[in-house]
Amino acid sequence: MISIPQSHFDWDQDARNPFNWTRHRKWTTITVACWVTFITGLNATSITTAAEVISHQFHLPDHRIEVNFFAVVAWNAAAAFVPLVTLPLMDTYGTRTGYLACYILFTIFIIPQALAENFATLVVSRVLAGAFGGTVQNAADGIIANVFRHHHERALPLTIYILALLMGVTMGPVLGAVFEPLNWRWIFWIQLIICGATLPLVAFWAEETRDSVIQAQVLSKTESAAPAKLSEDENPIKMLKETITRSAKLLVAEPTITSFTIWTSFAFGLVFISTQSVPLVFAQAYGWSSYSSGLVQSAIAIGEIIGFVACLYQNHIYVRSARHDIPGVGDGEVSPEQHDPVPESILYLSIPSTAIALSGGLFMYGWSIFQTHWVVTASALLLIGYASMVIVTAVTIYITHSYAGFAASAIAAVAFGENLVAAFLPLATKAMYEDLGYQWASSLLGFVALTLTLAPIILLWKGPAIRGRGKMMQELPR
Repeated sequence: MISIPQSHFDWDQDARNPFNWTRHRKWTTITVACWVTFITGLNATSITTAAEVISHQFHLPDHRIEVNFFAVVAWNAAAAFVPLVTLPLMDTYGTRTGYLACYILFTIFIIPQALAENFATLVVSRVLAGAFGGTVQNAADGIIANVFRHHHERALPLTIYILALLMGVTMGPVLGAVFEPLNWRWIFWIQLIICGATLPLVAFWAEETRDSVIQAQVLSKTESAAPAKLSEDENPIKMLKETITRSAKLLVAEPTITSFTIWTSFAFGLVFISTQSVPLVFAQAYGWSSYSSGLVQSAIAIGEIIGFVACLYQNHIYVRSARHDIPGVGDGEVSPEQHDPVPESILYLSIPSTAIALSGGLFMYGWSIFQTHWVVTASALLLIGYASMVIVTAVTIYITHSYAGFAASAIAAVAFGENLVAAFLPLATKAMYEDLGYQWASSLLGFVALTLTLAPIILLWKGPAIRGRGKMMQELPR
């Protein structure tokens, strides 16, 4: 460990400590990270609108499984596995260098997507784009945990981050619908322009936020500082191995992360399922083209914006829970800043949102087809978008609170499940909707959503006890 002469160096009070940055500096860093999250998400799903054109141009077979969707599978699969390694490395060795490198490489690999002359090239380039894009997309959570000391301070930036994450993958098909009539390659050229213009922002304002790394840099420049030493347990190879396996261990060994990953993965995956189900449903029931079906997915984005407003109220409940956790707080003896909120209080709104909005929206989506105006079916998508926003936000805040010491690693574990479901579940969408019928296919998803309501209910009931039994919880720094 690095030896710090406390008599000469008080890091807790140092202005270079990210916790002590000015509010403007913190929010500048977070705003850049959230914007990057949004624009990388566009790349994940924008290609779905041009699925028919790409299938025709590359002579893809017309099977029950949409072969063209493997371009999305490639992106999400890479975004699921690679951050399990890259985010824990950033947790240990610092965020800025890895973040900037991944963003530059992501931007570069947009180019071969636009120039691809065959489907194999397109898929390979999207694997690489997903690997680097998935890393920067999910790094914002750890950045937020690095610059805000108190849990109640993190609620708002985390909510904005989730909105950026969901809006990115939701608005991808809308972006594709706007530019696909020109030429499907313009979908990527526009993204390249946006990402290229953003590069200076990332280069100048994506600062190093890992305090241990900054502290080491400061000490290395301080003549009076004792030389950095490694303890016997800190063999570099051993540290690297432990860092890489940390997210996987969290996913397997922590029941809280395991159960919540299943819950949030389903909600997140529905956004990707919609990229396959909406064209089928609206083409069959309302005679819409793939272009129009891409635009109607903006209903999900509207729902997510409404969900964002609901999350602000949910955050208010979460922050106020600190006032009631210690006797006398309500009388002004202790402020929320002096005591952490109760993690389970962030779950209150997500329970009815799952049972009523998510499940109800799926049932409404299925049974309104062929029987009502398209606005009713689109309204069901709005409910799904609303519920997804509330659920993913609740899970992110809960996990970040409980595993703040290694927030990036914990979120990498959750993101693994989200991207894995987003990658492979939509492959079965066409077959499921054709075999079960549009009504019962959506109803099946609705019953799954209803069942998953048990996850937040159980955590709300027994959360502290379950978290306390986690094998890795005792090992993580707070």
